[in-house]
Amino acid sequence: MIQFNSVQRVFILGLDGAGNFIQHTDTPVIDSFLQQGAFTLNAQAESPTISAECWGSVLHGVLPHKHQLTNDMANTETFAPDSPYPSIFRLAREAWPAAKLASFTEWSPINKGIVEKGLNIHKESLSGQLLVSSICQYIENHPDVKLLFMQLDQPDGAGHSYGYGPNSPEYLQAITACDRQLGEILGTIERLGLLEDSLVILLTDHGGGGADSHSHGSDHPMDKNVFWGCVGPGIDAGTEIAAISIKDTAAIAAYALGLVAPPSWDAEIPEPLLPTSLKKG
Repeated sequence: MIQFNSVQRVFILGLDGAGNFIQHTDTPVIDSFLQQGAFTLNAQAESPTISAECWGSVLHGVLPHKHQLTNDMANTETFAPDSPYPSIFRLAREAWPAAKLASFTEWSPINKGIVEKGLNIHKESLSGQLLVSSICQYIENHPDVKLLFMQLDQPDGAGHSYGYGPNSPEYLQAITACDRQLGEILGTIERLGLLEDSLVILLTDHGGGGADSHSHGSDHPMDKNVFWGCVGPGIDAGTEIAAISIKDTAAIAAYALGLVAPPSWDAEIPEPLLPTSLKKG
């Protein structure tokens, strides 16, 4: 179980469109890091398996038909600040008015329309290495950050251009490139001594190549099955997670930070990460 009294901050580090295809390419950083904690290649994306619907569920802890986010909406509208389905950012801001919160994304609609405005969140939307360098600098300057979210877009872009899955070299190379970038970020976190009291979640929002080799959105296993893992205080190395949805990320982050998840959320904490007092039976 997560020892939330020992967790001072949460990092949610995401790759877009990587599915569970890390098993088909070189990802030494992800592999070695997640051996220290809990991990699965069979987490479930939400349906439809599209970025706004899925990242919306990751951050707001509910099914897509509740948050109602779509790619077009996220690009043109802002998420209602009084929605009954608050993001983990809003939950954190309401608990800690002065806490440092940050969201770094390559795909700008996350910062524009999925994460609420008006919460004094440090937001940056940059491309590739510029984003990674900015994240590392931010962590260096603000090691007391309470919640940091990141989304790297390369795998999804490569999938749309060259095809998803184990038979697309360009797609697999994009995942490997992101693994190296994750290495820079995790290296910064470790060098600053933050791993000891941080929960770090690594995940992706969806896969691709199921119904359409160059797209996603279906319930095909290639679109739905994704990797998810976390490392932090109280999580034993090699912990196996039998069942988890990406929407559960919100509940896990909230619990780790000592926050009470709103009853409107669908997100749950999977059994291996659940405190004994909350386990059924």
